[in-house]
Amino acid sequence: MPDQDRIEGAGKNIGGKIKEAAGKVTGDEKLKAEGRADQVEGKVQNAVGGVKDSLRDNRN
Repeated sequence: MPDQDRIEGAGKNIGGKIKEAAGKVTGDEKLKAEGRADQVEGKVQNAVGGVKDSLRDNRN
């Protein structure tokens, strides 16, 4: 089972992509920037979850 951080990170990444696209459609630069920031946050959280998964797998 993947670490919870990986699941939440993936969700933030997808949400950020949606937010960025909505910002592009509406011309809202702030929304686009928030979407990009959410994507970065999601990628980082996903990476942290990956490290946790690796550590857990190495212990077994």
